[in-house]
Amino acid sequence: MDALFKETVRSEEELHALCGFPNEIVNHKTISRIDRHCRDFISRSPIVFVATSDASGSCDVSPRGDQAGFVHVIDEKHLLIPERPGNRRFDTLKNLLQNPGIGLIFLIPGLEETLRVNGRACIVKDPELLEPLEAFGKRPVLGIGVEAEECYIHCAKALKRSRLWEPPTWPEKESLPKPAAIIADHAKKLGKTEGQVAAAMQESYEKRLY
Repeated sequence: MDALFKETVRSEEELHALCGFPNEIVNHKTISRIDRHCRDFISRSPIVFVATSDASGSCDVSPRGDQAGFVHVIDEKHLLIPERPGNRRFDTLKNLLQNPGIGLIFLIPGLEETLRVNGRACIVKDPELLEPLEAFGKRPVLGIGVEAEECYIHCAKALKRSRLWEPPTWPEKESLPKPAAIIADHAKKLGKTEGQVAAAMQESYEKRLY
């Protein structure tokens, strides 16, 4: 770890001594299956954040989003996430080839609590399983199959503090960072201008969402 961080917590005992212990409900809210409540939550969620790591422990978090209910719950232990066209880096999928551990956070717009599902995953190419994930006439080539081991509702404190769903707190659109400018700067050895990057991004959004 970087020498900048000199005073660090080094044990669970120290962690609890500093920050306390979970209450009784928190200790008992985790279940090992996708029950009717979790299924309903997932059916209303248009986005899920997917956390994975490779064999060395290097981590990645990537969003997957579509119309609400795009994640298919197969049964009480299994769900399937469609792999829509992206940037073809395949960070999540490459990690799963090395380490099947996966963590998911499902969000529903306007709801401050989130649903967490942890388990093990694989890359699915079975056409029959992927058929229900078709969108706009296009069936995904691959999907992320997840075997759930832990499911639980995560408290709303983070979203309450961030006021994420409160439009009056959102910054003016004109003041937002410009992704095309950032990418052009980060990949400046390619000699692409902000305008060229913006045009390429727009074409991808318009023609390669599915």
